[in-house]
Amino acid sequence: MTKDTAVCNVTCLHEDKVNRVKENLSDEHMHEVTALLKAVADQTRVKIISALTIEPELCVCDMANILNCSVASTSHHLRTLKKAGLTTTRKEGTTVYYKLSDHYMADFIMQAISQQKEKAL
Repeated sequence: MTKDTAVCNVTCLHEDKVNRVKENLSDEHMHEVTALLKAVADQTRVKIISALTIEPELCVCDMANILNCSVASTSHHLRTLKKAGLTTTRKEGTTVYYKLSDHYMADFIMQAISQQKEKAL
C-alpha cells in the first residue's frame, strides 16, 4: 500500500518557471495585504463587514445589538477595521457611524460567504 503525499518524489527544478515567478512575485505589497487579511480574519469582523453591505451605515450601538456583543467589544472590532482602512467614521453629536471604505474587500468577503453557502447545498 502506497502513501499518497503531495510532494515530489524526485528533486528537480524548472528554472524557467521559478525565474518567471520570482521576477513577478515581489514582497513590495505583501505586508499590507497580510495586514488587511489579518484584520478580516475574525468572525465578528466578517459579520460587521457583512452587516455594512446590507445597511451602508450603522452606529456602534446598532452594530453591538446586531452582533449580540457589548459596545466596548464592538468598538474594538470596528477600530481594527478602521485602522486597516476598511471602514470610515462619521460623528453626529455623540453618535459615531461606521461605513465601508474598501468595497473590494467587502465584495471578496461576500463572494466567499456565497461560495460557502453553495458548497453547503
